[in-house]
Amino acid sequence: MMSRMSTIFIIFICILQTLAGCISYPDTGNEVRMELPSHSDTDCIIEYNGYTVSYDEAALIPAWVAYELTAEEANGTIGRSGKNFRPDDKVKVIQADNYDYRGSGWSRGHMAPAGDFKWNDDAMWDTFFYTNCCPQDEKLNKGSWNVLENKVRTWAQQFGSIFVVTGPIVGQNQSGKIGTHQITVPDAFFKALLVYKDKAYHGIAFLIFNNPTTQRLPESYLSINELEKLSGLDFFPSLDNTIEENVEDEVDLKFWNIR
Repeated sequence: MMSRMSTIFIIFICILQTLAGCISYPDTGNEVRMELPSHSDTDCIIEYNGYTVSYDEAALIPAWVAYELTAEEANGTIGRSGKNFRPDDKVKVIQADNYDYRGSGWSRGHMAPAGDFKWNDDAMWDTFFYTNCCPQDEKLNKGSWNVLENKVRTWAQQFGSIFVVTGPIVGQNQSGKIGTHQITVPDAFFKALLVYKDKAYHGIAFLIFNNPTTQRLPESYLSINELEKLSGLDFFPSLDNTIEENVEDEVDLKFWNIR
């Protein structure tokens, strides 16, 4: 049990981080957060109902979002009717607003998709913060990206649970920025996925370009190690080092049923 002084220290740290602009909660237990990429104490980490965001204060979009999706959660029934994006007033950082997207030609792309949070109304509402949003090609949002999101839910149901990390690749920022706040338009989007099945871990990643061209899953998959080189992120660092490299360097297409 934590001492009174330890509790006061944790509260003090939370206050300092909130004043600095971000909300972050120190890990006070022994639970391993398998889904979280490596991050530093200076990163803007925000905890929502069911998922974590690392917010890029320069680009004004999430650097990544991470969560575990279980089979039960993937079978949720909560609807998204009436829910719209809005800034998160609890986080004192610059964010997009409706006027940035209005007339921009870009859709509001969830990084943590609302469809993965049908298990709880508050959790789904939390996916509609602009801290979880990127400018995304509308045809991509409704097409290849939607296909991949649905596939992730299928895998969660099939395997029992799946660890998900999603985010943008700013790249060369070929499409520039939008709105008064100058929101960065990414060149592409990624997902890094990990499941534990039959006493073994299995990993795969996907990279889909932010344009209307249709990309099928067999055309967009890559290894997690390949995605790490492109993104500069270290995914699933909680994996034991003796198995991490094999899991992140190999893709078993038969396991994932990708043809």
